[in-house]
Amino acid sequence: MNTPSPNAAPTDIRGVLIAIARARLLLPNATIAEVLSFAPPSPVEGAPDWLLGRIRWRGWELPLIAFSQMADIAPEAGGLGSKVVVLKALGGDAKAPYFAILTQGFPRLVTVATDRLLHEPDEQLPRGVHARVWLNEDEAFIPDLEAVQALIGNALAQAQAA
Repeated sequence: MNTPSPNAAPTDIRGVLIAIARARLLLPNATIAEVLSFAPPSPVEGAPDWLLGRIRWRGWELPLIAFSQMADIAPEAGGLGSKVVVLKALGGDAKAPYFAILTQGFPRLVTVATDRLLHEPDEQLPRGVHARVWLNEDEAFIPDLEAVQALIGNALAQAQAA
């Protein structure tokens, strides 16, 4: 009987495919804290247009971003059918452990076979994107969550200074 060795590399990755305006994001399942229905956020004066505002969630005030707009992929606004995905921040900032991304519909759980995940080297990646990948016939972006958090932090700091 052949059993996989405990040191064998995993062949499947559990992820979440999130639709944004004109693109899809592929995220690890573990980064998602919750999915909410869209409600208009409280505006942040002096913030860039991709920082839609702040939402209240479990006692926190989270920045809500339009990733597609931040990455210069397409304009994006919340509306009927939009959802908000609350993500666990990776930067280790105890004052900002979460942020939220506007999505176009409900995220979809996917299992990705690592041998079917094709990484496309691309020196012209949009801002906040770590990699462009192909899942079968579908293109998706893997966001650079640490870079996104830094962009959010800088935007909030500049908005407060204004």
